[in-house]
Amino acid sequence: MLALLLAVGGFAQDKPKKAKKEKTYNEKGEIIKKGWNFGPLPVVGYDADLGFQYGVCCDIFNYGDGSRYPRYNYKFNVEASRYTKGSGVFRFYSDLPYVVKNTKLFFDVTYFYAKKYEFFGFNGFEASTFDPYASLEDVKSGYHFINRNQFRFVGSMQRPFFNVPNLYWTAGLAYYNTKVDRINLEGYEGQVTLYENYKNAGIIKEDEAQGGSTTQLRLGVVYDSRDHNSDPTRGIYAEYTFVGSTDWLGGNNGYNNLSETVLWRHYVPVYRDKLTFAYRLGLQHRIVGNTPWYMINNLNTMFFQKMYTEGLGGSVTMRGVNRNGVLGEGFAFGNVELRWRIVGFKFINQNWQVALNPFFDAGAVIQPFREEEMKNAEALLDLLPDAEPVYYSGDKEGIHTSAGLGLKLIMNRNLVVSVDLGKALDKRDGEKLKAFVGFNYVF
Repeated sequence: MLALLLAVGGFAQDKPKKAKKEKTYNEKGEIIKKGWNFGPLPVVGYDADLGFQYGVCCDIFNYGDGSRYPRYNYKFNVEASRYTKGSGVFRFYSDLPYVVKNTKLFFDVTYFYAKKYEFFGFNGFEASTFDPYASLEDVKSGYHFINRNQFRFVGSMQRPFFNVPNLYWTAGLAYYNTKVDRINLEGYEGQVTLYENYKNAGIIKEDEAQGGSTTQLRLGVVYDSRDHNSDPTRGIYAEYTFVGSTDWLGGNNGYNNLSETVLWRHYVPVYRDKLTFAYRLGLQHRIVGNTPWYMINNLNTMFFQKMYTEGLGGSVTMRGVNRNGVLGEGFAFGNVELRWRIVGFKFINQNWQVALNPFFDAGAVIQPFREEEMKNAEALLDLLPDAEPVYYSGDKEGIHTSAGLGLKLIMNRNLVVSVDLGKALDKRDGEKLKAFVGFNYVF
């Protein structure tokens, strides 16, 4: 926490002023922020296969004359980071709630290139956990990894719905271009992967195996009574989004569908604004049509809290469960947190808070994806005596759970530096304690 405080605090500053102005405070004793405010962070990390990670990310806020503080007039975020062996991310997004009267605008442009991206099969517990290299000494297994590059553009807007308080209609357009191949990092040459096994068995079809393009038109309704966007202490956020997807820009292979996404977030004050009970319920369901395998993990929300919008598993849905470990045509999930703001203080002319958030996450596939294809491929292996399950484990899908603890460093109620530690409660979902560092609460 000290390192994060120094990293953020050393750079976070208001736009330079020609003359020193007297500070003004609100009823909570916080400094009212005005004008521009910057919160840059260095990006550093290490992975034995990907190398050292380096780069920078920055939240940029404009508070105008401060009359809306702690709400901002608009916000920008930029990130550029890469690993020395080739993976990385470039991102720009903007949240513009007041630039156009009565209209919230959101734009996200991101390019991910990942040379080590997880793939554990379809339908949660129904997928086999078999790894032919797991028991071999001095061998790094690439069985559950692929190479994936993705370009993403999302534009969304929100406007009042018939002047009903806190009720809005939303509309958006999204475009994804995804490229997939087997893992090609040094040290994994010649290894068979689960991705290749799925292709050879026809579970992943030839016309989608290398990825493709998806265009989405999104329409929805939002109810939002939260007292704050980034660090709410009370209120409800409910979102229903209807999504029409087509692959006509990517070859028109017939992967067109209609789906729906439902999100419910509730923030209940337990003790003033110091202790908040927060929970989120989510559901995504295909109504009709066909979905390519490389898009079933995408959570189709209008506005993003985190950089990644993929589940289930990983840093945005079930912290501690293997990322992409619970893939299905439709899924449901829930998160419960107790957010305790331990201490508040002022440092370098900024308002700071340190918070803890123990959490419990859960989720499951509710609409299987190519279940029959998995069973049929496994049936062929049963012709061999004592064959290890490769595609279909024979287990029924159930509820995947994880639990852990988060630590937050919050600047001006808007920039939230987040560290979460989570562990799956079933070893089939992963046995290691996982750490996630980034911006914002997960909801």
